[in-house]
Amino acid sequence: MIWPGTLSGSVTTPLSTTGFQLESGKSVRIETVPGWSGRIWAHTGCDFDQNGIGKCLTGDWGGGELECAGGATPPASLFEITFGQGSGKDFYDVSIVDGYNLPLVAWPTGATGCNATGCVSDINLGCPKELQVVGREETNPGGVVACKSACEAFGLDQYCCSGQFANPTTCKPSYYSSVFKRACPRAYSYAFDDSTSTFTCKAYNYAIVFCPRSSVGTRKPDSGIARTPPSTTFSPPSSGYYPPPSGRYGSPPSSVAGSPPIFGYGSPPGGGFSTPPSFVYQTPPLQKHSYGTSAGELSSSFTALPNPALVLLAFCLLIMH
Repeated sequence: MIWPGTLSGSVTTPLSTTGFQLESGKSVRIETVPGWSGRIWAHTGCDFDQNGIGKCLTGDWGGGELECAGGATPPASLFEITFGQGSGKDFYDVSIVDGYNLPLVAWPTGATGCNATGCVSDINLGCPKELQVVGREETNPGGVVACKSACEAFGLDQYCCSGQFANPTTCKPSYYSSVFKRACPRAYSYAFDDSTSTFTCKAYNYAIVFCPRSSVGTRKPDSGIARTPPSTTFSPPSSGYYPPPSGRYGSPPSSVAGSPPIFGYGSPPGGGFSTPPSFVYQTPPLQKHSYGTSAGELSSSFTALPNPALVLLAFCLLIMH
């Protein structure tokens, strides 16, 4: 079970829900409007009372309520999208610039010639020790539940692409961003990772699947030595990904030894994501309570709608809660 959160851009219409519970194997459709922009993520390890008051282990927005009034506290895997208006195209991506908490994949439906994107590897399995977020002893003893970004962990300008590094010329891929990029080649791994991570399409519906693999879980923290996760379903984009330089900012701090974890690649989806996998429809709640608020049940087919829609699905079987 997960608890998706949504955050609308400052100049766009808010969605009908900003936070709700989503059980494994179920789905919710949230309608948007042309031109809407924002981000979607999932909280994990949550404990909410009947009034929707509580907190989460990862992805918490920090306000103590299920309905979000702000963005996710890093680390959190994000889906970001800006819908086009009129004939304009949509721009979308999956970002782990702010760190990673669980796998997700997204793709346009009802459109042709468009790409899926996402991060299907369980980065928690190979997260360097200095980036690990460990769960609470009472709910997830010693398990790694998220992986911080180097920016979050160290706060240095060269990792945050800030200060004198606030441009693509001076901010280059680092050792740590290469760990993320090798695991999830289609996801944003650092602030200027645009060329291999931003996708465009003209579609009315987007499917966003959390935990697309049933093997997602947590592990005990260790020295940061990589474990090879199950083979993934993505390969690097055809434009290629080039390893970061070995110069001043291409290597880890001296306290970190070894090379980035090695993750297996499969092949990118080739039409296999034209329709989402089979799942059970979940009727979203229609009023505010401990499960959040939402509106509308997912239809039996994905057809073009007057307004675009985001379809959220979850297959998170082993996320601790």
